[in-house]
Amino acid sequence: MTSLDKPTEDTNADDARTVTEAALFEAFGGVRGMVETVLPGLLFVTIFTISRNLHWSAIAALVVSLVLVVVRLAMKDSVKHAFSGVFGVVFGVVFAKMTGNAKDFYLPGMLYTLGLALAYIVTTLAGVPLIGLILGPVFKENLSWRTRNPGRKKAYAKASWAWGLILLAKCAVLFPLYWWADTTQLGWVLVALKIPPFLLAVWLTWVFLAKAPAPIDVFAEMEAAEKAAEERDTALVADTAQEPQESTGGRHRRA
Repeated sequence: MTSLDKPTEDTNADDARTVTEAALFEAFGGVRGMVETVLPGLLFVTIFTISRNLHWSAIAALVVSLVLVVVRLAMKDSVKHAFSGVFGVVFGVVFAKMTGNAKDFYLPGMLYTLGLALAYIVTTLAGVPLIGLILGPVFKENLSWRTRNPGRKKAYAKASWAWGLILLAKCAVLFPLYWWADTTQLGWVLVALKIPPFLLAVWLTWVFLAKAPAPIDVFAEMEAAEKAAEERDTALVADTAQEPQESTGGRHRRA
C-alpha cells in the first residue's frame, strides 16, 4: 500500500459512515421522529398525574398526535412516524376506555415492543435479520446482502440481535411495573425508557454497519443493465440498417 492509498481509504470510510448515519436517520425518523414518539405519552402521563382524569388525558394525547400528523402533511413531509404515533395512541385510548384502567393506555405499546423484540430475534435466527429488511431499501441494496454480501449480512444480524435484546430488557422492566406500579409510576418510567434504549440500539447499528462492507446498489446495477441493453439494441438496429445498403452496393458493382 502506498502513502497515496491511505487518504482514499479514509475518505471512503468517512463517506460510508456518513451514508450510514443518513440512512439511519431516514429509517428511524431522527430527532423529530423521537419527539413524535415521546410527546403523546408524555402529555398523557403529565395530565393524568395532575388531574387523575383518564378522559382528558386520553383526549390530549390523541389531539397532539393528530396535530403532529397535520404538521407533517402541511410541510409535505413523510408521515409514517407520525401516523405510527397516532395508531399507538388510538389503540391505547381504546384499551383504556374499554377497561376503565388508565394503565391500559400503555399496554398496546408494550405488547408491540415485545412483539418487535421477538421479531428481531426470530428473523435473525431464520437468517433474514429484520434490520436488514428495514434498511436494505434505504441503502438501495434491497436483499442483495443475503447472498452477495455476507459481511453485511453478519452486521445486520448483530444489529438485529442488539435491537431484540435491548427491547426485551425494556419489556423486562415495564411488564412487572404494569402489574405492581400505579399509572403515574408506569407512565413516567415508560417515558424515561423511550429514548435511551432506542439511541443505544441505533448507535450499535451504526457501529456494526460502519465496519461492514459497502452496500451493493442494486438500483444502479439495474440502471446500468438497462443502459447496456439499450446500447446493444441501438447497435443492432444500426447494423441491420447497414446490411441492405451493403447488399445493394454489391449488386451494382457486379452489374
